[in-house]
Amino acid sequence: MRIHRLEIEAFGPFATPQHIDFDHLSAQGLFLLNGATGAGKTSILDAICFALYGSVPGTRQEGKRLRSDHAAPGAEPRVVCEFSARGRRFEVTRSPAWDRPSARGRNGYTTQQAKTLLRERVAGSWEEKSSRNDEVGAELSDVLGMDREQFTRVVMLPQGDFAAFLRSKANERLDLLQKLFGTHRFETVERQLLQLSADATRAVQENASELKLLLDRVVSERDHVDLPAAETSADASPASGMDPGQEPEAWLAGVEAEIRAEWKRRQDEAAEAASLSTRLQERFQEAQERSLRHGRLGAAMQRRVLLELAAPRALENKEMLGKHRRAAVLSGQLEAVDAAARKLEAAAARADGIRGKLVAAGLDAAPADVALESVKASCAVLEARLPDEQRLEVIAARLVTVDGEVSKHQAAAAESSTVLEQLRRDVSAVESEIQPHEPLAEQLTELERAAADAAELVGIVARHATAARELDEMTRRHLQARTSSQDLRQKWLDVRELRLANAAGELAAALESGKPCAVCGSEEHPHPAEAVQTALSLAQEEEEAKERFEASEKALGLLAEQVSSAAQVLAGLVAQGGSVDAAEAESQRASAREAASAARQAAAELAKLRARHEALSKRIALVQQEHADSVSAAAQASSAVQLLQEQCAALESELAGLKEGFPSLRERLEALMAERGLLQAAVDADRELDQAKQAGVDAAVSLEKALPESGFASGEEARREILPPADVVGLEKDLADFDAESSRLDELFASEDLILAAKEASIGELPLAQDELAESRLLASNAADDARAKALSAGLAGKSADAVARLGKEYRTLAKAGREPLSRAHMLAELADTVRGSGDNNYRMSLNTYVLAARLEQVALAASERLVAMSDGRYTLQHTDAKAARGAKSGLGLEVVDEWTGQRRDTSTLSGGESFMASLSLALGLADVVQQEAGGVDIETLFVDEGFGSLDEQSLEQVMDALEGLRDGGRVVGLVSHVAEMKQRITSQLQVVKGRNGSSVRIAEALPV
Repeated sequence: MRIHRLEIEAFGPFATPQHIDFDHLSAQGLFLLNGATGAGKTSILDAICFALYGSVPGTRQEGKRLRSDHAAPGAEPRVVCEFSARGRRFEVTRSPAWDRPSARGRNGYTTQQAKTLLRERVAGSWEEKSSRNDEVGAELSDVLGMDREQFTRVVMLPQGDFAAFLRSKANERLDLLQKLFGTHRFETVERQLLQLSADATRAVQENASELKLLLDRVVSERDHVDLPAAETSADASPASGMDPGQEPEAWLAGVEAEIRAEWKRRQDEAAEAASLSTRLQERFQEAQERSLRHGRLGAAMQRRVLLELAAPRALENKEMLGKHRRAAVLSGQLEAVDAAARKLEAAAARADGIRGKLVAAGLDAAPADVALESVKASCAVLEARLPDEQRLEVIAARLVTVDGEVSKHQAAAAESSTVLEQLRRDVSAVESEIQPHEPLAEQLTELERAAADAAELVGIVARHATAARELDEMTRRHLQARTSSQDLRQKWLDVRELRLANAAGELAAALESGKPCAVCGSEEHPHPAEAVQTALSLAQEEEEAKERFEASEKALGLLAEQVSSAAQVLAGLVAQGGSVDAAEAESQRASAREAASAARQAAAELAKLRARHEALSKRIALVQQEHADSVSAAAQASSAVQLLQEQCAALESELAGLKEGFPSLRERLEALMAERGLLQAAVDADRELDQAKQAGVDAAVSLEKALPESGFASGEEARREILPPADVVGLEKDLADFDAESSRLDELFASEDLILAAKEASIGELPLAQDELAESRLLASNAADDARAKALSAGLAGKSADAVARLGKEYRTLAKAGREPLSRAHMLAELADTVRGSGDNNYRMSLNTYVLAARLEQVALAASERLVAMSDGRYTLQHTDAKAARGAKSGLGLEVVDEWTGQRRDTSTLSGGESFMASLSLALGLADVVQQEAGGVDIETLFVDEGFGSLDEQSLEQVMDALEGLRDGGRVVGLVSHVAEMKQRITSQLQVVKGRNGSSVRIAEALPV
């Protein structure tokens, strides 16, 4: 991937459009990106990353803060990057979301959404690929072959991160390597294996729980049967009665046999009780049926006597009901005559009332229909002219309103003139106040940056003092430890010397008179030496002294490493200015804060004044428009008043003749409508009276025609025979009840039960007395309850026997099925522990760490190729998987190999310049390996961040040679540095210049030295 062109506008510190031609800049293969602190060197790299991935690295990912604060309010933030990859050429344009000023938007702003456009150059012209963020992101990821994390680590080499990576512990390197190489899938495998192990263990536990539940259910069934207590051993389970060594299946078989034997015994008892209950129940049933038969016979005899007494009354009711039914045939005609009479009376009363109302109203009641037509004609005329009267009322009301508007608009015009003069005086006063604050407010950003730098310097000075004290303390402890180690070494040597001296005494103790000496061969031993201690005790004392000395040497080595680390920290703080006097640093911070505070106050006051000036300007424009509107509205209202007065006079003259003394046409129409209603009611009443008279005549004729057929001489005679409906219903019910009772008694005396009871009474077979019958019922009931209880007990025992047999079968099936999951659970648990770095995994290295260790080994080999050149053949980096102390996880260790001494040591022991060369080599090696992992993507443009200031002249020469070697094959390398010698060595430079109104870029060609 090679970058050709970059355009930046309203992005980061760049307010105006900036154009960077990387093809021209990288003509020599190596260029320098320099500029003052805070000018925007990193923002150029952020712009490239934002164009390709839609976000920036680090903590600046909040898209809305990407827009330049120096840009004009309406300037759209935009980044355009033209690049080539995989033989294709693309141009991507991106704009982050930002707030555009708008008079209609909330709080004066309208949010603009992020935009993206991707084009590809095909056959010499640009073709649009997509303008959707997701489609462009997918297309660029496929073309580049790297995600944003890999791109920022491979193309933009951040030295600070790799220096920390170089010095970090093995387990701290895991996050970066995992992000770059995407080994999350191996962690997924670990989690899947752990989940499978947990599932298998859970299955085993569930199997055991189910087996335990089955045994508990068997115990419950045994308790339900209430078997007699069996003799159990002292160690038996109190819940189940099963001995500790007894097999569950054998115990289940024994319980099943006990329950089945109890079931057989209870079945026999239930059969005997059922037979006795049947005999007693049959005896009681026979006696009860005889008693019921004789009771029904006595009740039937009493009902027959009562029926014979009610027969005369039933005959009388039947005759009355017959006369009523003949008279009811004429009920329709009688009702019609009565209704016609009622209607005639009501119609006559209504007609008399309406005539009285007409007389009271002063109207002639004789020709009501003629007067009605005259009133209707007058109403029609008035209704036709009502809209004219309504229009006159509207015009009059409008005239009053418009007349008031004339006065209101004239007063508003005078008031707006006065306000306008005052606002113009206020604007002049605000403009005179703004001028003194502008110079100091423009320096706010620079003064705040200076205050922040001064505050940071105070912190660095404080940390420098703390680091110096810590270094002194560590140095003192190191000297004490070295003295103690030397003393222990001397003690060990003294004990060893004593053991050697004591060897003669040990040999003398073994001499025997007359036998040759093992040393000199003499058989005489005139003065044998004496041993001070035994050889065993001296050897043990020497070994203990040696162990104490070696332990002190290890402690001394650790202290030496701590002293070296503290010295490096102190040197770093000195390089940052930490050696400055604390009082001087505090004075600088106070001065910077005071200057920044004054600038902030000036800026705040200036902002308030400008806001007030803008508000006054807007208010002046608004008042001017209001004054013009008021003058125009007053003129229009005056014209409208004159026109409305003319229309009102014309309508009043036209309607004056139609009112006839009424205040308005509407009131006269309401009076005529009332007369019309009375006349209409009189006409309707006369018509209704004529209709009622004719209906009475028709009803009388119909009644006369129907009387001969009914057998009555007159209508009054028929009226007397008609009974009330309630009496009719009562008579019909009494007759129906008499007939029904007669039929029921005939059927009852013909039934077999009454015939048998009559025969038994005739021969003297009477029913049992009540106390004898109750005693028989009690015996039968007790026998039935006992039979049911014993049958229920036998049934429960049978169900328990079946349940125990079924549970035993389920237990054996479930126990057999659980053997395979148990074996699988053991296997999965051991495998999950191994891939997680526990269990039998001696290195405590997880699967993910194991894969990353292989990648780190490749990175170390690739980095060593460049570190050898940079360090003049002295240093190489080497991956180590040595076991970590105290059982910590291993696998991601790094060591530096000193080829001059052949020693391996920790990377934290490197000096500042050596650490820079090692971290740069590590970054380049990691870029090569990630590039291969990404499918062999060709990285033709590379950026290397700051860090060259820690190198001496020779080391800088070697590093530059290594960097220049990166240009092989057409690769372009951009170096970000402040080092003056770098500016002299590299002629092609991209300079970032910061200013009060934002930064700008320029390409400069430096003269080679």
